[in-house]
Amino acid sequence: MTDDIRLDKWLWAARFFKTRQLAKEAIEGGKVHYNGARSKVSKKVEIGSTLSIRQAQSEKIIIVLGLSDTRGPAGIAQLLYRETDESVAKREHEALLRKLNKATLPNPTKPNKKERRQIMLFKHQQDG
Repeated sequence: MTDDIRLDKWLWAARFFKTRQLAKEAIEGGKVHYNGARSKVSKKVEIGSTLSIRQAQSEKIIIVLGLSDTRGPAGIAQLLYRETDESVAKREHEALLRKLNKATLPNPTKPNKKERRQIMLFKHQQDG
């Protein structure tokens, strides 16, 4: 444990990204905000800071509780931060909306042999 930890290294140690390179690309791409503003990869992380991390379709807002520059087990990595209650509620709500939206979309499936025969018969009847 050390006091001067780069943002990319902390994100990797806290298991938000599989590699430091992925963490670096997310920071440079504006997907990670430190205390509400875009930051550089080399930004020093401080306890009590707020991070906004956008991954895939969700955004997590977390508060830094501990510092580590080594990647350990997931149980220990989760002790380094706490996700805000608002962030958890928002992510769960968005997941529910995605699930409901997916349920309303038609599920295109390939017709089976019987259905293909019915389609061919229907087309034949339309032609003649």
